Amino acid sequence: MTLAACTELIEVVGTTRACVLTGRSKATHYRALAGPMHGPPAPRGTPSNALSPEERAEILAVLRSPAYADLAVAQVWAMLLDDGTYLASQSTMHRVLRECGENRDRRRQRTHPAKKKPHLVAHKPLEVWSWDITKLNGPLRGVYFDCYVIIDIFSRYVVGWTVEASEDSEIAKALIADAIARQGVGRDQLTLHADRGTSMTPKTVAQLLEDLGVTRTHSRPHVSDDNPYIEAHFKTLKYCPAWPGHFDTVEDARAWCELFFDYYNHVHRHRALGLHSPASVHYGTATEIRAHRAVTLDAAYAANPSRFAGRPTPPKLPTVAWINEPQEALIQNV
Repeated sequence: MTLAACTELIEVVGTTRACVLTGRSKATHYRALAGPMHGPPAPRGTPSNALSPEERAEILAVLRSPAYADLAVAQVWAMLLDDGTYLASQSTMHRVLRECGENRDRRRQRTHPAKKKPHLVAHKPLEVWSWDITKLNGPLRGVYFDCYVIIDIFSRYVVGWTVEASEDSEIAKALIADAIARQGVGRDQLTLHADRGTSMTPKTVAQLLEDLGVTRTHSRPHVSDDNPYIEAHFKTLKYCPAWPGHFDTVEDARAWCELFFDYYNHVHRHRALGLHSPASVHYGTATEIRAHRAVTLDAAYAANPSRFAGRPTPPKLPTVAWINEPQEALIQNV
């Protein structure tokens, strides 16, 4: 209802009753009577004590000078005052810098190269390995043993592992060198991926990999998805039904892990491997085993085809393993 119509009704029944009948709040009515009260603020005059353009330029010149460019405003203000110079208050200096977009940390900052998202692919074993260290609970709260594990991302085969009382880059170096020697890895054949832990990035490990012709890559900081195979393996380890929860000694931890890794490599049927064991895929026997499975399924189908919706086939073998598959590769696979 318009203001004029509401005003006419007010003359008959009063303001309160008219607002109730029209569904119009009294505040809205009175605001409409008062006319527009909002709009751009009136221009503010320049304060009499405002800095002149020359004074602003002088403050900026001093703050940007080589002697003071790396110092905080409070430091500059105090040092100028000690020299008998007063240009402006600290808050004014901050305001001048803020207006120029220079109010952040004024010290030279150390720059770091961008952490790129790793994209790694393996089409067969011994192309990409992933490794990490996980903590195993010891006999007391706060006591842990360190389990080092290296896994082939294509076959999921654990090519090297050890359990030690502490985390040390020299232990990691020895484990990696031993795994590469036992697997017969040649130069420029293997990529070794890890996160950015203290044992993964030292010069001793980097120099070893360079000497052996192994490419090294690292996860981005705080991105667990960049190292998915080893993280999934650690979950399998600690969710094993036989997992004891803790170990009294490092020898006990090694003995249990020896049983687990032997079972995992040679007995465990991995769904991502077409329900073959990692050792079978790693050493190339999976193709023969799959063919044998096909013969068995064909015989079962021939004996009683009514029990099947169609001719059964064994699960497919893996053809590729990615760490962070690029989007264009995902589209091509659809």
